Amino acid sequence: MAITFLFCLFLMRFFYIQVIWEDDLNARAIDQWTREIPVSARRGNIYDRNGELLAGNIAAYSVYARANAVTDAEATASLLAGALSLSYEELLGKLTDGSRSEIVLVRRAEKSVVESIEGADLAGVYYARDDRRFYPYGSLACQVLGFTSYDGAGSTGLEQYYNEYLAGDRGEILFETDLVGVDLEGASAAYIPGTDGLDIRLTLDYRIQALAEEVMGRALTEYSAKAARAIVLDTTDFSVLAMVNLPSYDLNDIPRNDLTALNALSRNALVSDVYEPGSTFKIITAAANIEEYLQGNADAYAMNRVFSSSRTRTVDGTTIRCWSDHANGKHSNQTLAEALNNSCNPCFVDIALALGKETFYDYLAAFRFGRATGLDFSGEAIGMLLPESTLRDCDFARIGFGQTIAVTPLQLACASAAAVNGGYYYAPHLVESISTAEGATVWRLQPSLVGRTVSEEASRILSSMLEGVVRDGSGKKAYIEGYRIAGKTGTAQKYEDGHIAQGKYVSSFVGYFPADAPRYLALVIVDEPQGSYYGSTVAAPCAREIFEGIIETLHLPPAEE
Repeated sequence: MAITFLFCLFLMRFFYIQVIWEDDLNARAIDQWTREIPVSARRGNIYDRNGELLAGNIAAYSVYARANAVTDAEATASLLAGALSLSYEELLGKLTDGSRSEIVLVRRAEKSVVESIEGADLAGVYYARDDRRFYPYGSLACQVLGFTSYDGAGSTGLEQYYNEYLAGDRGEILFETDLVGVDLEGASAAYIPGTDGLDIRLTLDYRIQALAEEVMGRALTEYSAKAARAIVLDTTDFSVLAMVNLPSYDLNDIPRNDLTALNALSRNALVSDVYEPGSTFKIITAAANIEEYLQGNADAYAMNRVFSSSRTRTVDGTTIRCWSDHANGKHSNQTLAEALNNSCNPCFVDIALALGKETFYDYLAAFRFGRATGLDFSGEAIGMLLPESTLRDCDFARIGFGQTIAVTPLQLACASAAAVNGGYYYAPHLVESISTAEGATVWRLQPSLVGRTVSEEASRILSSMLEGVVRDGSGKKAYIEGYRIAGKTGTAQKYEDGHIAQGKYVSSFVGYFPADAPRYLALVIVDEPQGSYYGSTVAAPCAREIFEGIIETLHLPPAEE
């Protein structure tokens, strides 16, 4: 019985080794008999919506050595030191270190460098393709595109978010060797090709991106601002046409040695940072008010209802003032359209209080404040929206004109678009399609409707009012003769440590055209401009220049009379 048991035990062990463990043992054997030189796969290119290359590759090579296969270390080190501009002593140390297998001597060397050593036929020295990432437009859309790490993996931006598609799978060059790593005589190398990464085509238009960066660059300089930002959105499907964050940096000359500067410059603040939007938020309050009026809410202010001409409102003992002194009849007897034109805060306090917290918060949820928009980009902030249950009336009143709420610029741009495009909120996106290098489409974006915000009628009425803001009100400097431009200005004070930071403002303007059939929306933000700081004088002209550039670039005809 014991002999039978031992026989069965040995039989089971043989079965385990021969059948179950077979693949693992074969892999270990191949690993002992061969040495591998990695071959990087071609990283996928990134194009704009027109097929313009924004991120590509330059041919480069990495040089490797296997000390056990080097036959003349001194001569090899001498030749490589000159060709690779490396220390002879350092190279000699590596080439005589038999304890290591493959040693990387240099990464991403130019082809001419490899050609200079290729003819020498150095034993134990090898090279493999290891392309270098290249950005033809340097700093263009740098925070959106992002960059790769030293090993070629995506580190930030779209390079990181879509790394799974861009990276591909690396290949190998296999050399048969003995146990100490010396090449076997007569053995040939085996090449296992890698799988190239996929190409991605963005919704960005490099022409609109470039002109927006030029406009915002002038504003940054003219007003000695801390930052200048802009986002251009297609209101019909929320595809992002441009994203500008200034100051910026050159993707071909990344400041990797200064991590503080790199983190600041590479941050896509339009997606990741929040701010109090100020009067641009009145678009949302007005949209909610109009929709409630159309739905028969008796407490909602009708379009022609006159607001109190008082400069102040007192809520919970807190006094809220209009920016105007209301002298000489200014801001008296205002309708909703006039309140938008004049950007009168007390009127929007009245609207918020009339709507009530529950109703107004329902609209804030429909416009997706306090949650991510769903952009295909890492690090999106959700903003700051106080819980309805803990909200004081004085704080709630301020939300009506864009205080006591913090949003990302992307959130505000999307919400504004959804207020004027008929009430349709789409998931914003940066990538239009993914394809192979040969052009075969692997994936194509289909616009995704997230939800409704207001009715088409409310949206139409609101848009006609916002057109009046540009034609007759605070947004006049965004006006373009022959084109129906609409929008809203904003001038918000900044807070530091819970207190108003004296002399620090955020100037902004959100506008779009054509007003009767919205297509191109731009949100412009100038952070801490010096001298003039009103959104009407600082940000609105920037939006006009961006719109003029779009009109010229896309050859858009003026509105019909």
